[in-house]
Amino acid sequence: MRSFGCQMNVYDSERMAESLRAAGHVEAADADADIIVLNSCHIREKAAEKIYSEVGRIRHRAERAGRAKPVIAVAGCVAQAEGGEMARRMPAIDIVVGPQAYHSLPSLVARAGNGAIVETGMPGLAKFAALPPRARRVPPSAFLTVQEGCDKFCAFCVVPYTRGAEASRALPAILDEARALIDGGARELTLLGQNVNAWGHDGRTFADLLHAVADLGIRRLRYTTSHPRDMDKTLIAAHRDLPALMPYLHLPVQSGSDRILKAMNRRHGADFYRAIIDRVRAARPDIALSSDFIVGFPGETDADFEATLKLAAEMGYAQAYSFKYSPRLGTPAADSADQIPEEVKDARLAALQAQLAADQTAFNRASIGRRTTILLEREGKLPGQFIGKSPWLQSVHVRAPGLAIGDLVTVDLVNATQSSLEGQPVQQMAEAW
Repeated sequence: MRSFGCQMNVYDSERMAESLRAAGHVEAADADADIIVLNSCHIREKAAEKIYSEVGRIRHRAERAGRAKPVIAVAGCVAQAEGGEMARRMPAIDIVVGPQAYHSLPSLVARAGNGAIVETGMPGLAKFAALPPRARRVPPSAFLTVQEGCDKFCAFCVVPYTRGAEASRALPAILDEARALIDGGARELTLLGQNVNAWGHDGRTFADLLHAVADLGIRRLRYTTSHPRDMDKTLIAAHRDLPALMPYLHLPVQSGSDRILKAMNRRHGADFYRAIIDRVRAARPDIALSSDFIVGFPGETDADFEATLKLAAEMGYAQAYSFKYSPRLGTPAADSADQIPEEVKDARLAALQAQLAADQTAFNRASIGRRTTILLEREGKLPGQFIGKSPWLQSVHVRAPGLAIGDLVTVDLVNATQSSLEGQPVQQMAEAW
């Protein structure tokens, strides 16, 4: 099972793996696998080409080893966008299954071998009822999808076409899965959605959902990804009122130029975004901010880009993701005549990333001297070293005898780089998983 792209794909891959296990399959080492599932992402440039390249590599490796080609299933957003064209272009692909139909993967695998099978139906949220119970043992930090799809139709984005319209899972089903994850060992839950703060069901808001999940006793709670238009006052108040809700907000702005935001169909302006951030910071002064930016959107002028640099500098992001615009077939922006030359996009991206890197470094260095609690998620490269996440989603390296993955450890932050910090454990202040 190989997952590309966003956290929702990580969640989907976990659920597909659980479905295959429930059908009697067991996980195998890469070279020995009889089934390989590539869970694809359509956000990055040339995503489909990368999947085709990976399929070719799998086929050639099997030929060199003198063994039968494994069953190859392509899942996710590229599968949804490409559909049957994938199987026609690359006959080595046995199964093409979209993100709303992956619950059918075990039955598709059972039928594989007599020509490509394509399943790209979009039956809303039916898949969740068809999935098996969550695993008995889960990582200390676990994902939980609560919402799928998007109705915003940003001019650059394929999500409405590959994931469908906005759909919210029912609160009881979410709470059942959250309890199973907590019982399985999760100490932190991240609620996921293409537009997660648009979640709503039976008159309840996303803030109501956060309160309900927190009431289950989860130690740490996060969510991603959000849209500024759905950042209402009840959600902002939740950042003030819920101790379990970590002081971190990923709120994509995409551009600092109102003209470009309008062309993107973002439905918010730069000052609207600034006002939201002001209210969030008033509710939770220690909050860390993250965002997404696209540079070189069709028609972007030097003045538009300068507005983006200005907004980014004002926000002082703890981290942010930035990309060059690349056309996506079927989206309005792809047909624009005002495409920006690649060399201009390259220069703008380099300038923005330099500023964002400096801001991230400054945020991390300002954390030196803080005493906080980190959740250990994996082993580090050095003997006895572990890597955990701070409440502000910073990676923190720590070394001390007796630590283990899943521990909540109180540390003093003593050193910082752009990408991580060093923590010194406070003696007798680790809480075991």
